[in-house]
Amino acid sequence: MNLLILSLLAIFLYSVAALSRFYRVTGLLFLGGLAVSVHAVVLYQNIVAPSGLNLGIFTAASLMSWVIALLLLVSLIRQPVENLAVVLFLLAALTIGLDIYFHTERILSPEHPFGVTVHILVSLIAYSLLSISALQALFLALQDYQLHHKRPGWVIQRLPPLQVMESLLFQMISLGFILLTVSLISGIIFLDDIFAQHLVHKTVLSIVAWGVFAVLLWGRWHSGWRGKKAILWTLSGFVVLMLGYFGSKMVLELILHR
Repeated sequence: MNLLILSLLAIFLYSVAALSRFYRVTGLLFLGGLAVSVHAVVLYQNIVAPSGLNLGIFTAASLMSWVIALLLLVSLIRQPVENLAVVLFLLAALTIGLDIYFHTERILSPEHPFGVTVHILVSLIAYSLLSISALQALFLALQDYQLHHKRPGWVIQRLPPLQVMESLLFQMISLGFILLTVSLISGIIFLDDIFAQHLVHKTVLSIVAWGVFAVLLWGRWHSGWRGKKAILWTLSGFVVLMLGYFGSKMVLELILHR
């Protein structure tokens, strides 16, 4: 099937799945599963090229949104996180649209060691989990605000209790932190020079983000951090991490054309 048609179909399915969240979780799982499946086919056609793997900035964003959507579907089986689907599925649809409109290429040659591919995949999963954590933190902030100001809007009515939301947040951050640690270690092992000129900003900011999440988890374990402090540290770590990954890719691909 034509790539454009598949891309538009994936966008449509994600949009309908996001709206279905307001009706039944089973519909969300079914439509979300279809959207993720079609998105996977689109990604395969965009990424796999005769010269290697294309990980241009918008294709990489689409890949990351696919991983996020897939992780969300898996989480839905056991955790009450269906409210995240409204934003995350629409985000996935947006990245597909951007990848259609702005076609950038950054080819990863097949000559690269297998360890480099593992490093990239682990990094994407880590970034995806921590992205979900950031969105969870935003919902938590809104829920906390409405509770403290005694304004029980639709957020409080549809979200799990605050304690459950915080527990889910730190579960995702803990797993994302472990994978981010593996990503940094694998980068040191498999990349020729992790502090090379074209990687130094990404590496330094990733290490800073790792430190932010490490402090957050230590604060949670040692001092029981929660509420606004936990939200602020989560969002700070996420912003630094995304600046490290997409900021460096934007400079290299869109400004320097490298």
